[in-house]
Amino acid sequence: MTAEVQDVTALLLSRIRDVPDYPKPGVLFKDITPLLADPEAFTALTDALAELCSAHGATKIVGLEARGFILAAPVAVRAGLGFIPVRKAGKLPGATLRQAYELEYGTAEIEVHAEDLEPGDRVMVIDDVLATGGTAEASIELIRRAGAEVAGVAVLMELGFLPGRARLEPTLNGAPLTALIQV
Repeated sequence: MTAEVQDVTALLLSRIRDVPDYPKPGVLFKDITPLLADPEAFTALTDALAELCSAHGATKIVGLEARGFILAAPVAVRAGLGFIPVRKAGKLPGATLRQAYELEYGTAEIEVHAEDLEPGDRVMVIDDVLATGGTAEASIELIRRAGAEVAGVAVLMELGFLPGRARLEPTLNGAPLTALIQV
C-alpha cells in the first residue's frame, strides 16, 4: 500500500463515527455523515472511486439505494460517466428490470430502468457498505440481464465479519471487488 493510499484511508477512517447500540442494542453502526460533511474527505473518497472506475474501464456507474446514490453520483460526474440509480421496487416510472434477493429476515426487490443499460456497457457498482452482499449480488444480476458487463464493485467500507465478499465472489466472475476500508 502506497503512502498516498494510506493517507486517504486514514483520512476516511478518521471521519467515520462509531455509534454504539444503533439501530438496536449490540450493533456498532458506522456513520459516514461526518465524512460526507468534510469536503476534503468527501473529495478524497470521490477521487479514489473515480480512479477505480477509470482503472477498470467503466462506461457507466450504478449507485445502490440509498447511500450508494450519495457516493456514486459525484463519482460519475468526476469520471465523466453516466449515473444509473438502482432503486427499491416500485420507485422508478416506466419499464424496469426487477431482481429479488434474500435478506437475513426475508426478501426484497430492486429495479433499474430497462433502457439505461445496454450491451457494450461496462458498469461499476458503487455503494457505501458491503455487509451480507445481497443487494450488490442482485444489482450484478440486473446489470447482466440488461446485457451489460460488470466492470467491478467498489465500496467505501467492507464489514469483514459478515459474508458479503464470499457471497459475491462467485457472482463477480472475476470482476474486481474493492473496499477502500475494511472493518
